[in-house]
Amino acid sequence: MMVATSYWFEKTEYEQRLQRVQQQLIEKGYDALLAFMPESVTWLTGFFTRAYSSFQFAIIPANGEPTVICRDVEEYYLDSTCIYGDRVMWNDSDDKTDIAVQAIRARLGHSPRLAVEMGAWPLSVARFNGIKAGLPAALMLDESQLVTQMRFIKSPAEIAYQRRAARAAEAGMSAAIASARTGVSEREMAAEICGAMIRAGSDLPGPGVMSSGERAYHLHGGYSDRVLAHGDIVQIETTPNVRHYHARFMRPIRVGQASDEDQRVVEQLIAIQDAALAEVRPGVAGSVPDAIYREGVLAAGLRETYTNKTFYSVGLLLAPSGGEPLEAAPGCTWHFSPGMTFHTYVLARGFGMSETITITEDGYERLTQYPRKLFIS
Repeated sequence: MMVATSYWFEKTEYEQRLQRVQQQLIEKGYDALLAFMPESVTWLTGFFTRAYSSFQFAIIPANGEPTVICRDVEEYYLDSTCIYGDRVMWNDSDDKTDIAVQAIRARLGHSPRLAVEMGAWPLSVARFNGIKAGLPAALMLDESQLVTQMRFIKSPAEIAYQRRAARAAEAGMSAAIASARTGVSEREMAAEICGAMIRAGSDLPGPGVMSSGERAYHLHGGYSDRVLAHGDIVQIETTPNVRHYHARFMRPIRVGQASDEDQRVVEQLIAIQDAALAEVRPGVAGSVPDAIYREGVLAAGLRETYTNKTFYSVGLLLAPSGGEPLEAAPGCTWHFSPGMTFHTYVLARGFGMSETITITEDGYERLTQYPRKLFIS
């Protein structure tokens, strides 16, 4: 039976990605990359299944087409999403480590020089040790960042997915503000947010960071049965994705009423963020706007300490990954480049203000376009 293909990008984009990786492999003297990160497999081959947490990886040779190793029940998704045909499939009664070893031997011989994504969460110590024992003559070196660093620069087609995700994030925020009423539970509010984001195009419901009352003062809260009370702060960050390309943002909400002091704090946060973002453009060190955020919050007396990052890269993210490993914090040494995309945020006194931005040739563009103010529901 013919399976209709559902490629996320044009074949030429996948081929260009593969060529870039293979060039790096050749320059470093490797025979192949063993790509264990789900994002690496999807980015390079197109293959995606929501069951990516089962044992799967891709052999990316320095020359020739990749081979995907995965569970046999994923064959439909291989046929419909992967642009390359070579695959080795295991079933639930197989020794998966042995299948992996045999696949590597068949394609690369007994003593290949291998780049390995050793930092990939699906590659357990036991699995790695098993593969290494099965290939005693192979040289294996850690190249966990080889593909990841390439993914920091997004193509226009990737950013287009993030633009769509940003629209879903905005729909979720509108639902959050409309439903944040006295007597409404966080759970009911979350259901409204998730429904709005899914209807607006998100492939996953979210809702993202969400909490009220005391928990609003602490990052990474999730919804509960708590019922909103008059005067509550609701901390909300909507985190939808399209084709698993993410965009997200935060806005502050007060239930029922807000004080003049609340308004002053939020206005200060917006001004600090504006000052930081005014410095964002290609060639500028990430530490420059990071310091403006950090020093601005402390100078305004909004927090006693400011230890969290202020920028982190977002793009193709498959849970449990919540962000790409490019972050702005004291000591960071990287510089902004066109095509990078970031979630950038500032937090104080329970209020959060953030955006998803993309770096352009001469500055940045906000992908999230929601009004910036304190919302009173």
